[in-house]
This record gives sequence, C-alpha cells and structure tokens, in this order.
Amino acid sequence: MAKSNGILKIEGTVEDLTFYKQDGKTFVRRKGGVSKNRIETDPNYVRTRENNSEFSISAGAGKTLRMALGSLVFKAKDNKLSSRMLKTMFEIKNLDTISARGTRSVAIGLTTAEGKQALTGFDFNMNAPLSNVLFTDYVLDNTSGKVTFTDLILSEQIKFPQGATNVSFQCGVLGIDFATESSELVVSNVENFLINLTPVGFTLTPTSVPTTTGVTLFLLMISFYQEVNGVQYSLKNEAYNVLQVIEVI
Repeated sequence: MAKSNGILKIEGTVEDLTFYKQDGKTFVRRKGGVSKNRIETDPNYVRTRENNSEFSISAGAGKTLRMALGSLVFKAKDNKLSSRMLKTMFEIKNLDTISARGTRSVAIGLTTAEGKQALTGFDFNMNAPLSNVLFTDYVLDNTSGKVTFTDLILSEQIKFPQGATNVSFQCGVLGIDFATESSELVVSNVENFLINLTPVGFTLTPTSVPTTTGVTLFLLMISFYQEVNGVQYSLKNEAYNVLQVIEVI
C-alpha cells in the first residue's frame, strides 16, 4: 500500500490500481482478489459457490417476504431490516436437512418446527419491538386470524412515544410459499383509540383466511399518532410503529 502525495486526487480503480481515501489522505493499492471466472469454474472454490448460492436463496426469501407484506412493512421498519431478515432466513435455510449443500432452501427449512420458531417473534422495526411496547396479553385464534384484547388500559399497558395522543391496532394474515414466491395477504379492521385510562376491549378480524400453499404468518401492528386540530399525524414518519410476526403455522 502506498500513499499518494500528488496534486491530482483520484478515487476508484485505474487498470490494476485502486485509489481510496482514509482519514482525509489518499492511498493507492494494487487491485487483487480471485477472478469471477475462477470462482465459477475452479473445483477449489466449490464451497464458495455453494455459499454464494445459498446466500442468494436466503436474500431472495427475505425480499419475497418484504414485498408480500407491502405497505405494512413501509409503516414499520428500521434501516437494518434487510440484513436482519437475511440473517434469520439464513438460519432457517440451515434447517433444510434434505437438499444438497448449495441448494438448501428457506421453504423446506420452514416445514420444521424449529424453522417456524425462528421466524416467530420477528420484529420488522427493532426501534420498537412488540415486547417493549405492549404490556398485556392478547388472544390469537390461528384458525380465523382474529386477535382479541380485553380491558386494555392504553396509558398504562402501552409504552407510547412522547407526543402521541392516539394509537391504532391492526392484524394481518399472510399465506406465503417461498418455493413459488406466491403469497396472499389479508388484513383486519383498524381500531384507533385515544390514549387514556379508560379500559378498551376489541377484536381485530381479518376479512378472510389465505388459501396459499406454504406457511401462514400472523402479524400484529401498532401505530402511533398525534392529533392536531382534529387530524391525526404519524409520529416521526412512523419510526415508533410496531410490526411483529406473532405466530407461524
């Protein structure tokens, strides 16, 4: 590695030299690494090819799930969601004990109890995990997808961000087949309440149950708002919203 003291400051690669900045100084090093063709054909890199293939499979599964959830994810996510989901999908893929290395899949991993458990409890927004926001029990009917709350005191059993005046609840049921990438999302009614000491009881009821092959994910969303002159506004571009996979069957 050499340090460049010239007047002309270059960043990037020129032929076999790479120029880069570090701590305000410009350095140059010779371009190295194994060629793409060698990785794709050399028998010595078979493990690398297998790892690359399964990395791609896991990343694709994460993208499939995010796309299937559509606007729900856009309302409750953090800036590391893709990498966190990739890690979870990679763990689920490892539970595929049937396929050959290099072709192990999330779809087969999710047929196991361990695979379903790995996805259960996944929070799409780590800035607002469900366990840090909701401090009461609820009942999930995994036949109909209904989620029921009884005598919920919002100002005491919900950790709400400063400035929030209202909170809303919604659930969803997602049928998804990671092998075919087919999916069907059904959501419930939205229940919105003023945050106070008055107990509330309500049931979130999806309009139907997905018939897609694969697995079924049950999700719970909690969103916070501030009411100003009769209009409710999301807080900090929905940075405090919750979305969690509460069960997988």
